[in-house]
Amino acid sequence: MSSILITGANRGIGLELARCFAQENWRVFACCRALDPADELHALAAKDKTISIHQLDVSIQEQIADLAGALKTETFDILFNNAGIFGPDKQGFGQTDQDGWLETFHINCIAPMLVSEAFVEMVARSQLRIIATMGSVMGSIAENTSGNHYAYRTSKAAAHMVMKGLSIDLADRGIITVALHPGWVRTRMGGAEAPLGADVSAQGLKKVLLDLSIKDSGCLIDSLGDKRAW
Repeated sequence: MSSILITGANRGIGLELARCFAQENWRVFACCRALDPADELHALAAKDKTISIHQLDVSIQEQIADLAGALKTETFDILFNNAGIFGPDKQGFGQTDQDGWLETFHINCIAPMLVSEAFVEMVARSQLRIIATMGSVMGSIAENTSGNHYAYRTSKAAAHMVMKGLSIDLADRGIITVALHPGWVRTRMGGAEAPLGADVSAQGLKKVLLDLSIKDSGCLIDSLGDKRAW
């Protein structure tokens, strides 16, 4: 049975990814910062026994190491670094919140690197061998035409660079690494005005993940399967 580990799986796109992979009869290791509350995830796991729930605060390196140790005998076809934050309320020029910026960078960029390092052996022995991180076109330098949102944009641009670097460093192990852009999605982060439902985005991302080949490694790909500019 194929398997996926998803961070930040208690709501939004992470929750929907857990749902749609479970529907394909995958084993889903759903990670969330706090087990209580995570009502929707617990309800989903109660109905589908292929889903197991694991506590993981990706901002705490010791928790990453502990979970990797507990799951060291498992095999993950896909490791999906989904957990992320938008950052401080105000991110315009002249509004720099240094602590908020550092927290955003830590969770959106450094944590995916730490998780990838901790779980790489479990991915390397799988069939698909995929490490994916939630990216964003807001982290694309080429597509930035509106400025603002400095903390979030820079954290995602840095996360993209992490995945590009891993595509080189892990190539000899046959591991595919990608950053994925989910679209503008109606979640707590995306807001009510977003045109795309989390379920639709997750289905698109699932298809992208299952269609990946080694030639896609190191790319930023959106939920429609289109490669986007860095």
